[in-house]
Amino acid sequence: MYAVVKTGGKQYRVSKDDIVRVERLAGEAGDTVTLADVLMIGDGGDVTLGAPNISGASIAAEILEQTRDRKVIIFKKRRRQNYRRKKGHRQLLTVLRVTEILTDGAKPKPATKKTAKATSPKADAKTAEPKKAAPAKAAAEKAPPKKAAASADDLTKLSGVGPVLAQKLIDGGVTSFAQIAAWKKKDVEEFDEKLSFKGRIEREGWVDQAKELAKGEKE
Repeated sequence: MYAVVKTGGKQYRVSKDDIVRVERLAGEAGDTVTLADVLMIGDGGDVTLGAPNISGASIAAEILEQTRDRKVIIFKKRRRQNYRRKKGHRQLLTVLRVTEILTDGAKPKPATKKTAKATSPKADAKTAEPKKAAPAKAAAEKAPPKKAAASADDLTKLSGVGPVLAQKLIDGGVTSFAQIAAWKKKDVEEFDEKLSFKGRIEREGWVDQAKELAKGEKE
């Protein structure tokens, strides 16, 4: 049995246990969602069409992951107007696994979520100490970037990087041109999002600049 369902302005042909990526739906991993806009159901040679939807039909699916699509670059230009705008967009997506194709108003089976393990008072007491020690551990992990700032490369040599941006990079663990020169596409996207650089890394060509500056440092 298969069905054609509409969600996020798009139509998907699905069968049981299919995994599909749709535009973001509310919920967390493990939740069950119901898609009610079923346009067609096929079972062997029998095909039922909706007008536009099939009354009482729905698709039950389990959320596997909340993720985002690859980045799409939008570039606008006006001739002879010195006007150029470049933006990036990553669509929010939900990864679903189809669990049931329901008809005649049937309800989906209840989700079988993993229940939290019951803990005894002794177990709670054992876990209490690490939680208290966590802030000290976190502080110790954050300390190295500040100490490394003194021996860090002068990141302001990169185009478009001032003292504020340089400090953000150092706080994020980036202290040398060699680190930036070794960035792959996923690293660029990660730091662009984490530090809210809004495409500055690609726009200014930091990776290529860092490669040249790293050579200079070695010499």
